[in-house]
Amino acid sequence: MARTGFTRRRLLAGALGAAALAPLAACGGAGSGAPNRLRVAFAAGGSKETLDPALVSLFVDQARSKALFDTLVAYAADTSLRPRLAESWESDATGSRWRIRLRQASFHDGRQVTADDVLYSLRRVADPALASSSRQYFAKVDFGASKAVSPTELVLVLTAPDFEFPAGLGAPGTEIVPAGTTSFTAPVGSGPFRFVSFTPGGPALFRKWDSYWEGAPELAELEFVPVDNETARVNALLSGQVDYAHDLAAGTAARLASESEVWLLEAGLTTMQGMALRLSQPPFTDPRLVSAVLSGVDREALNKVALAGRGELGNDLFGKGLRGYAADIPQRARDVDRARALVREAGAEGLAFAVETSDVDPCFATAATLISQQLKEIGLTATPNTRAASTYFTETRTKGVAALTRTATLPVATFLNQRFRTGGSNNVTGFASAEFDALMDRAAATGDETARLGLLGQAQRIVHDRGGLLAWGFSTWTIAASKRVSGLVTAPPNTFDWARFDRVRLS
Repeated sequence: MARTGFTRRRLLAGALGAAALAPLAACGGAGSGAPNRLRVAFAAGGSKETLDPALVSLFVDQARSKALFDTLVAYAADTSLRPRLAESWESDATGSRWRIRLRQASFHDGRQVTADDVLYSLRRVADPALASSSRQYFAKVDFGASKAVSPTELVLVLTAPDFEFPAGLGAPGTEIVPAGTTSFTAPVGSGPFRFVSFTPGGPALFRKWDSYWEGAPELAELEFVPVDNETARVNALLSGQVDYAHDLAAGTAARLASESEVWLLEAGLTTMQGMALRLSQPPFTDPRLVSAVLSGVDREALNKVALAGRGELGNDLFGKGLRGYAADIPQRARDVDRARALVREAGAEGLAFAVETSDVDPCFATAATLISQQLKEIGLTATPNTRAASTYFTETRTKGVAALTRTATLPVATFLNQRFRTGGSNNVTGFASAEFDALMDRAAATGDETARLGLLGQAQRIVHDRGGLLAWGFSTWTIAASKRVSGLVTAPPNTFDWARFDRVRLS
């Protein structure tokens, strides 16, 4: 049957095809004799990878953690909370004391999940020495005053009121581990799959946990296969070497739509695409140049080209469509004349700097090229600098002055605290504002939902003007799977149903 776009012959004949598929041949596959094993292809993190759930930086880290461990709560697609290991959570009238009741669940070694395990896990994440990006969620917890009331109940005491506190209990990196755990070479969790083997930068093999509290998985085994290059992931899927290819570009999705042997899971408006400007280092210590960049970029062109017209326009804010998003802030439009004037006023005509990019996201390379071209029109010389996908997000926390970034679905307040609060655990722009911090504190201490969201809106106006985040679009999250796979659910990354493999079946 004649087709346009991708065909098996055209893909596998590509220059990347043979080289990219060669490493997979040694790992087995759909035809390798492993019965009822799902093989999923993700971009990986290289030789420094770990199975420590508190140290997640890539989506493959999160997906492996989700298979091995469980969190107290999880995010639905709209970021509302659903119970997991926690059956219930409630605060006192002040929002300063939170009582959490646990369900009956066990770890893979047969031990029950207890309140002591929860306290140990959260205390560990909050420890600055671990440098977990999730530590910000528990900065207000007074662990000295917090305690286990019984094996299935604990009270967390906060140093300040926070009615948004439970949202942090479902964030990536907050999985519960057995008390006393210090090594993750052969981790024990309470998730639907148990550990079999793992090679950093290589494959990970997990086996179903028959005593999982929510019911044993349908699959016998789950294997994570590292395939960093997007073309190679598609090749591996179409050749039958893997059953699932994660994180595909919009253009790839458009071409795969006509492929008869795969199906697509496309979650729209789920991932913020942007560029973070480091306000703590020249040249972006000058707010005129920050404003020039924000005014000089063409968001519509970026969406049309980098997202193949399948995304949504961004307004330099995170969380479009989510609860708490400040939709009333006017859309920032391109204004080349204003941007040029700001560059001249700052005495920065011809200023050169690098735009950090990587193939960690399929649209980054195209976006970096377009942004460079657009900024040239306002008198700035921005040159793409490609970093390794495996270490990109770790490196750009401290290196470079302008870096492409992306963030999947999170509660808006959670994102704001992590990215913009002074000293926040993922505040890569270096933004600092006592006014913003005070608004976030007031919002957290406000029990009335409407009033709390109003304060979050005020905080977003500040970061929209001065936060150093160019959020130019929201991409559709695309996954492709073999037609022999069923039970997958289309969902945004970071939410409960994304990369959830315990209800998957293979025909």
